[in-house]
Amino acid sequence: MKFLQDTQNLLLIAVAVVSGAMLLWPYIRRGTGGPRVSTLEATLMMNKEGAGLVDLRDDADFAKGHVLNAVNIPMAQLESRLGELSKFKDKPVIVYCDAGNRSGAALDILKKNGFDKAFNLGGGIAAWQQAGLPLEK
Repeated sequence: MKFLQDTQNLLLIAVAVVSGAMLLWPYIRRGTGGPRVSTLEATLMMNKEGAGLVDLRDDADFAKGHVLNAVNIPMAQLESRLGELSKFKDKPVIVYCDAGNRSGAALDILKKNGFDKAFNLGGGIAAWQQAGLPLEK
């Protein structure tokens, strides 16, 4: 108990708790937003399983550069334009946005509408570019 009462030790305990939380954060965050795939897993799904890609960014960002053969359906229009994705109902569908933050909500919409093989591109288009993968304009 004396260890916990010493003010210098309280600072050490606080640093240990904060650093532990920082180490756990990626694992906690990974659990949100539905199943994620890496850029490598996404390219394998595209090449081997004919996965469809949905770019959830607005038209202007899509025009600046997007993953090859991606369909642009801004997040706000996803529910009303689900018919455009019907050919991917039995194939994997990978959704992405800028950094992978908004695409979790898109996965919920897709799952509710029968897209059982829907995935979130971890890190979004930023991760795609960081991996040095090609973009189409």
